[in-house]
Amino acid sequence: MVDTVREIERKYEATAGTRELPPLPDLTGVHGVASVIDQGTALLDAVYYDTAARRLAADGITLRRRTGGDDAGWHLKLPVAAGVRDEIRAPLGEGIPRRLAALVRSRTRDAELAPVVRIRTERDVHQLLDADGEPVAEVSVDRVTAERPETGATARWAEVEAELSAGGDPEVLDAVDAALTGAGLRRSTAPSKLARALAETDERKQKGDKKNDKKPNTGKDGKKKSADKKKPGKKGEKKKAAGKKHPEPAARPAGDLVLDYVRAQITAVVELDPAVRRDQPDAVHQMRVASRRLRSTFRSYRAVLDRTVTDPVSAELRWLAGELGVDRDREVLTERIHAALAELDRPLVLGPVRGRLRTWSAARRTGSRRRIVAVLDGGRYLALLDALDAILTDPPLRTAAERPAEPVLRKAVDRQYRRFAGSLQETFDLAPGPDRDTAIHETRKAAKRTRYAAEVARPALGREAKTVTSLMREVQELLGDYQDGVLARSALREIAVQAQAAGEPSFTYGVLYAREEARAAELRDLLPRLSRKHL
Repeated sequence: MVDTVREIERKYEATAGTRELPPLPDLTGVHGVASVIDQGTALLDAVYYDTAARRLAADGITLRRRTGGDDAGWHLKLPVAAGVRDEIRAPLGEGIPRRLAALVRSRTRDAELAPVVRIRTERDVHQLLDADGEPVAEVSVDRVTAERPETGATARWAEVEAELSAGGDPEVLDAVDAALTGAGLRRSTAPSKLARALAETDERKQKGDKKNDKKPNTGKDGKKKSADKKKPGKKGEKKKAAGKKHPEPAARPAGDLVLDYVRAQITAVVELDPAVRRDQPDAVHQMRVASRRLRSTFRSYRAVLDRTVTDPVSAELRWLAGELGVDRDREVLTERIHAALAELDRPLVLGPVRGRLRTWSAARRTGSRRRIVAVLDGGRYLALLDALDAILTDPPLRTAAERPAEPVLRKAVDRQYRRFAGSLQETFDLAPGPDRDTAIHETRKAAKRTRYAAEVARPALGREAKTVTSLMREVQELLGDYQDGVLARSALREIAVQAQAAGEPSFTYGVLYAREEARAAELRDLLPRLSRKHL
């Protein structure tokens, strides 16, 4: 069994120059706190796991096996926002739970997870209650001992944690924060115990500290020397360096801006992986969008990135987006049909329509969810992540990548815009029917490519790229509505056949189908206006 807890906390440490914590202030009476109960002392013993390259720590993720306290077990903490993490818990066991290992697979890939730090904590817990006696927060004083298993290096410190209780008012933490900082504490410079443990038990740092302790910097007379003198540079060199400004985005090399965008989308794919596995709202859609943005960027900026390298990766991104689309299409269709059903007058709803829709959606969802998890666990997906990393590690840049960004990126956006305009004109010239439906779908994809090309170019082209992005989003939404209607009509026909086979009335599905056809006609009538606006 796996449980998830939203953790909202703040950490505090002693002020600079001392490692001794000041006494905790009396928190009774601060906003939302009527009383404080001393819960006693708990002894916690946690072993933290990571790869040899510290891939989890690099992304602010912690995986530990902890004994002691009232929540002993395996804990995986995934960052949500500053000071906010989702803690996913599993029962104690010797091996890492498979569910938790899967949630970090986009980071670890095939690398082994092994113990990196053991942290033992003596925790004094103080529970903060409101006027009704309900817990609103918990403040603990932690005396920490960290040890590196492979080197035996140790570190000790004390810190204070303030954690909001489930359903607690965030303003309580603000009030507690003011009281703690007013008592002489400061916000911790380390984001977590693990981060501080890794830093303070670093073998190189400890050797450096010992070296400095053993041999003070003194001269023959025993007096302390001043800091080492720096080698003199050219006159005015320091002043020039201090006044140096970063180049404007338009003057930066085109390759820099393209790679910035590519890096952001790769990061999104990796970070969304656990959310997709956990079935978080909109996670599948966002991962699919990031995959499409990458494909579109590789296609639009072939003058910057060598297509002999990116084309095979694009093919795999298309495969991934297709697999993710199975679940996303179901989500969109289910929401659309339910919304349309809610608009019908009661006399038009005959038979167990809502139950039939739930059955249809659940059957599709079970299959699609199982399929997505299998894809994310598969070797093909992990190989794709490695290929994406390789593009960042050794970018396949062409000569245009070294040129100023503005002209190179403008040319790419203009090219995509012309292709969109041509596709839109062809769509407008077609008569209503399946061919036009297909053409509308292709025009929508052309609008997406133009939009994504403009997103890449926005740092260089500014307002001009922003305008193109907004226009293409408008087109995308309109044509997307049309495409969703095409899929909805197909789904309604399928559901009607199932209902009829079960002896249920199919009248309501026919009504919904007719309304989708009427909506499609309205959207087709908008095409001439769209053409005049964008051609």
